Amino acid sequence: MSNDKSGANVQAMAKAVRETYPTVALVLQGGGALGAYQAGVYQALAEADLRPSWIAGISIGALNAAIIAGNPIGHRVERLREFWETICRPPFFPATPALDYSAWPLPFQNGFSGMAAWRALTEGQSGFFYPRLPPPFLQRSASPATVSWYDTSPLRSTLERLVDFDLINDKRSMRVSVGAVNVRTGNFAYFDNRQGPLRVEHFMASGALPPGFPAVEIDGEFYWDGGMVSNTPLYKVLSERPCHDALIFQVDLWRATGQLPRDLAGVAERAKEIQYSSRTRLITEYMRLTQENQRLVHDLMALVLPERRSDPAYRRAEARASGALTNLIHLIYSDKPYEGHYKDYEFSASSMHTHWQSGLSDMRHTLSHPQWLEAPDAEHPFVTHDVHRG
Repeated sequence: MSNDKSGANVQAMAKAVRETYPTVALVLQGGGALGAYQAGVYQALAEADLRPSWIAGISIGALNAAIIAGNPIGHRVERLREFWETICRPPFFPATPALDYSAWPLPFQNGFSGMAAWRALTEGQSGFFYPRLPPPFLQRSASPATVSWYDTSPLRSTLERLVDFDLINDKRSMRVSVGAVNVRTGNFAYFDNRQGPLRVEHFMASGALPPGFPAVEIDGEFYWDGGMVSNTPLYKVLSERPCHDALIFQVDLWRATGQLPRDLAGVAERAKEIQYSSRTRLITEYMRLTQENQRLVHDLMALVLPERRSDPAYRRAEARASGALTNLIHLIYSDKPYEGHYKDYEFSASSMHTHWQSGLSDMRHTLSHPQWLEAPDAEHPFVTHDVHRG
């Protein structure tokens, strides 16, 4: 009886979201191996039948976006699991047995995690990347596509096997946006399936972090990881015109706050956290102020007499105003005690399962508070909920 009631509540919540928000967006940040957290978040959304109409990703977020958008609704979670189980295996030598890190003393946990990261650096990861031979400093005729420590051709094969790009480019499917940086110009670029077909290269380019991974050529230009400029595609979703009421699930893999470092490894870890989280906080605050101002202009324009609305100034204001309401649900990955500065390239199966379960639990907890999904009001047109982190 309780299960029936719970199922009815979930269906009612999903129905209310669809009726309230024309846009439901899933925004996925970069963060390498931590991206399994995003997969867990999506599993919880799928369980609640909350289907994003728009998915935007950068780096590992773009790869997760490809798996989600490139598969039928009922197969997305299993494909995500297949993707992560594929890339979390060493390519040559047997994998370290999956361990429950929590059952071991912390120094042992650190050791297992550090060994997995070392193996990723020296061996690569199955279906993802392997060390380039000869290494870049021994190449006689290097090109932008080969100047890197690792070869990512296995990732191409993995994506082509697990992703239906025809489905991604079907106009009836969800909108997909991924960000990358033009190596020649330094300009940030978004590739969007509403503006042109997306291919495997667009997703690989979004995750081509130098000097580890090589630049990816798209239509004669070479691109690197979008996280070099902005590690979150939130701005792309919030700056869309015309604006619509939107529920946005923003899934970040780097936390802004942290401990003061006590050694060089801690300095490296803290520097990464600040580097990759700062743009997210900046963009969120900037877009909140922007949307509040747009709403204020929208409300003031309603006071203008009809006979004055043909004035050019009114027309200019009309183009800049917006009555849209935004509800931003912010989920941030929480570090585990055993993790070090290498956590974004520690691809052990144990850590992957832990990250996945963390995302699943965080999103389930968030959805257990349906009031957080309610639409904002005109006085506060942009609201952010991150209470689930308390």
